[in-house]
Amino acid sequence: MSIETATGQEAQAHVDVAPARSDRSGTERSTLVGRGASRFISATAMLSDLVAILLATVIGVMGRNSLIFFDAADDVTSVVTGLVVWQVPLWIAVLAAWGLYRTKNMGAGSDEYQSILTATGITAGLTAAVLYLSKSQLSRGFFVIEFSVGLVLLLLGRLLVRRGVQRARTAGMLLNRVVLSGDPGHIDEIATVIQREAWLGYQIVGAITPTADPSPRTPRGIPVIGHTDRLGDAVRATNAEAVICSEGSFPGSRDFRRLAWDLESGHTQLIVVPTMTDVSAERLQVRPIAGLPLVHVEKPQSEAASRWGKRLFDIVGSTALIVVSAPVMLLVALAIKLDDGGPVFFRQVRVGKDGTLFHCLKFRSMVVDAEKLLAHLRAQNESEGGVLFKMQKDPRITRVGHVIRRFSLDEFPQFFNVLSGDMSLVGPRPALPSEVELYEDHVHRRLDVRPGITGLWQVSGRSDLPWTETVRLDLYYVDNWSMAKDVMILMRTARAVLASAGAY
Repeated sequence: MSIETATGQEAQAHVDVAPARSDRSGTERSTLVGRGASRFISATAMLSDLVAILLATVIGVMGRNSLIFFDAADDVTSVVTGLVVWQVPLWIAVLAAWGLYRTKNMGAGSDEYQSILTATGITAGLTAAVLYLSKSQLSRGFFVIEFSVGLVLLLLGRLLVRRGVQRARTAGMLLNRVVLSGDPGHIDEIATVIQREAWLGYQIVGAITPTADPSPRTPRGIPVIGHTDRLGDAVRATNAEAVICSEGSFPGSRDFRRLAWDLESGHTQLIVVPTMTDVSAERLQVRPIAGLPLVHVEKPQSEAASRWGKRLFDIVGSTALIVVSAPVMLLVALAIKLDDGGPVFFRQVRVGKDGTLFHCLKFRSMVVDAEKLLAHLRAQNESEGGVLFKMQKDPRITRVGHVIRRFSLDEFPQFFNVLSGDMSLVGPRPALPSEVELYEDHVHRRLDVRPGITGLWQVSGRSDLPWTETVRLDLYYVDNWSMAKDVMILMRTARAVLASAGAY
């Protein structure tokens, strides 16, 4: 996917899109775009699952004097061969029945992993039933080991496949050609998301706008290849694998139904973007009533994010992190002291939950008089929106500061802020009082929960994010909090820190 924001003399952003082609030759074969990409991803996932299942069977046989897993009268080779003949295809078939080889169910979110867990449980139940009815002498020990190891290997394999696919998509391979339909403004909003989340693997081939819109391009520069009254024809002409429909795509429900009928015989996937945004799937439940797909939206989760469960998680987690990181913190403190002889810690007033003030702790990464020098650097602020101050080559950062900022070691003392209850391990970015004074009304909602050492803003770009995107991510976290999301963010934080993405 090639989507770029133009610079220089252009007054508007421009999005590069793939030219519409009706063949599958040349570049598309070399980069695996379209249905070829989908087949490749599905085949890779199936191969990963097959290897995991076979390896789990071997580990069950070879682990800890494998003969104890069988009755003495059994022939080990014949038993294992029998398992491979019927159990492995059964396991793969159940995984397939749960949609785990359909690319739309792969690559994002936790549903893929939950489906693997469910499919493995069903396979285990079916296997147990077959073994019982056939009066097999295969022991329970082997059965438990095989499925326990198999589940872990399946999850690990899917994680590796997901990472590989996402990297390939970011590099412009394994893409799905998509057409965007709707009002030009909504089309550009979707294009912005596709540009930001390149790992989704969408390659824009054109836009379809209402008949009344005569513009040849959207404001972001996406070429208009047709109008909504002939949407099906325009989609087929581009050989697109998907059409993403936003508001303005259809005058009425009948038109949507006709499009679904029109695309029924082809391979084009129909995707509808609802008008609601920044609502997690966990808060949505579709309940069709009399042909109307009513979407019920659960209330925001800001209150749940302040209850005892998250606080207990913070206490246990921060205590463990303090113990584990104590030697590192000691070395960092020593390096700072030897560098310029100044204080080791930097204390700064920040705004916490419900607007309360607290002293945020950090290892000092700047010169001693950094706050006084800030006034002279305001004109060089690189932050979009002007609320935050960001400068990629800040002259106030010390030699040691560059190192500890790169790996976020300067934030380790905040573990004590978490332990005392001023902060959380995961939450919105802790704000300065001067920043809060510039907040618009809706931005104050990010103060409804404790600020975090890390958060969605941390794992989505750190200092590279513009202010508006930082706010969007923080508000999304506040409204859609869950303990599972906190765990996922902590896992992604470790990867972001090691990659040093957006750290300066």
